[in-house]
Amino acid sequence: MTSLTDFDAALVLKDGSVFFGRALGLPGSVVGELVFNTAMTGYQEVLSDPSYAGQLVAFTFPHIGNVGANEEDDEAPTPWARGLVLRAEPTVPSNFRALDTLDRWLGERQLSGITGVDTRALTRRLRDAGAQTAGIVGGVVDVQAAARELAAAVAEAPDMEGLDLAAHVTCRQRYAWDAGLWRLGDGFSLGAGNGPRVVAVDYGAKRNILRHLAERGFQVTVVPATATSGEIMALDPDGIFLSNGPGDPAATGAYAVPVVAELLEAGKPLFGICLGHQLLGLALGAKTVKMPFGHHGANHPVKDLTSGRVEITSQNHGFAVSAESVPEGVDVTHRSLFDGTVEGLKVQGRPVYSVQYHPEASPGPQDSAYLFDRFEALLRPWSV
Repeated sequence: MTSLTDFDAALVLKDGSVFFGRALGLPGSVVGELVFNTAMTGYQEVLSDPSYAGQLVAFTFPHIGNVGANEEDDEAPTPWARGLVLRAEPTVPSNFRALDTLDRWLGERQLSGITGVDTRALTRRLRDAGAQTAGIVGGVVDVQAAARELAAAVAEAPDMEGLDLAAHVTCRQRYAWDAGLWRLGDGFSLGAGNGPRVVAVDYGAKRNILRHLAERGFQVTVVPATATSGEIMALDPDGIFLSNGPGDPAATGAYAVPVVAELLEAGKPLFGICLGHQLLGLALGAKTVKMPFGHHGANHPVKDLTSGRVEITSQNHGFAVSAESVPEGVDVTHRSLFDGTVEGLKVQGRPVYSVQYHPEASPGPQDSAYLFDRFEALLRPWSV
């Protein structure tokens, strides 16, 4: 029979729930918004995705860590998720690409986790009550006392609504990006870099999004989230890309939306993903709302309303553009088949569009890569 002496870690929710388990990664305590992710693979990409900044990720799939970790699958130089929650303790890696175990990878990147949690019960709680602030503490002797101390920190922590996190994850200065997609046996390709000039505004950009842009030969320049429209237009872009990112779009929008609105006036082709999609919506006059538990996973069905085609997509967002607030002159192009939320926008008669999900597929299916081809067609119409 299991007793508390078998545990050295605890997960504490703001609603007072406590789950005991075993520590993984860096010992210590961490607090963040707890969300559940339904992806069956790609945990390394998830944890290093800047869109997960400020969040603890509970994986519903039980066999996380079984393919180990490597240096090629990180989506950012520094992981931005604050911690993870697992059902089973990771096994010895079984994959030819593995260079390290998940436990060591977490520790080296100062990420904390907990294993042995009933993630089915936890997911049901989050599904019914919504995502909420929580904390993980691990590597302790008196786990009950540590849990009580952590509960006080969880109670005082701010909720995600109202937080501008893009300012924390964005690059500090502009840079050029030329790495293309990864291929087995060859690694990452090198983009031709002699095509149209694309300025990517970094609200928390994933590397694989930038790779898709470079793969198509674009000359990619990445600028900070705080870049002005004047600074962006001074780079003489042929197209503008608004990246993914974390936090409340309304909070980031305080400085980003006026810039996006000015970029729209320039008439350049513009493509937004995730937070970039939400900021575009705000700039067009729509509103955003906090979702109960968001969309986090690599198996979300989305319908393209223009073609009737259904895509299985990778998603990570806790906010959405309100369908009722979408103004005239803007079409809703994609809808979630889970809950009907807005998943895509297109400005009528203009080369401006966006999607809520992640067509770069890292992790996730590759059903939506055509959206990058669509951007290329806007910049190089003679290629179609």
